[in-house]
Amino acid sequence: MDVGTAIGSIFAAVGLSGAAGLNAYLPLLISAVLDRMDVVELGEPFGALSGNTGIAILTALFLADFAGDKVPGLDHALHIAGTVIAPVSGALLFVGQTGIDTQMPAAVAVILGAVTAETVHGGRAALRPASTAATAGIGNPVLSLGEDATSLLLTIVAFALPVLAFTAVIALIVALVSGGRRLAARRGAGGGRPPGRGPGQ
Repeated sequence: MDVGTAIGSIFAAVGLSGAAGLNAYLPLLISAVLDRMDVVELGEPFGALSGNTGIAILTALFLADFAGDKVPGLDHALHIAGTVIAPVSGALLFVGQTGIDTQMPAAVAVILGAVTAETVHGGRAALRPASTAATAGIGNPVLSLGEDATSLLLTIVAFALPVLAFTAVIALIVALVSGGRRLAARRGAGGGRPPGRGPGQ
């Protein structure tokens, strides 16, 4: 096993699982298509996902999720479902990416992929209600498109420049966690004062 190749594969896996936290189906679909075209070589479960049936199912799921996430209200329901779907996607991507070039146990890859995707998804889902409140839901489709674009970019960079993808995911997690904490602090500060009363009243 070449150490440099193994490290690059792990960095790529982090990038792909991070992308899954933003859009659970897009990195799976792109990875399956690239594997089918022999542009990249991925391990299981991409033997099945790269087939005609697998790609057709992933395409249908991606399109349904892409459209649904642009609808205020429905997007929140999809985010709740995403607490399960995103880590599963992240785990599949991590296992598929590291299965050939590393000796990482599959159980470890599953955990790392699931945790990475769920962390990103959790931060994304926590910030969406703030957009709903601030823009009456009008800003949600724009935010969703930004998440889709970032997921697409992360997926491409994960295969082309794994180190950059790894760095980007770490920065994204830090930004999402920091933003979530600031949002929680603002809510806590606002909730501690009786409605309609200012300090000293």
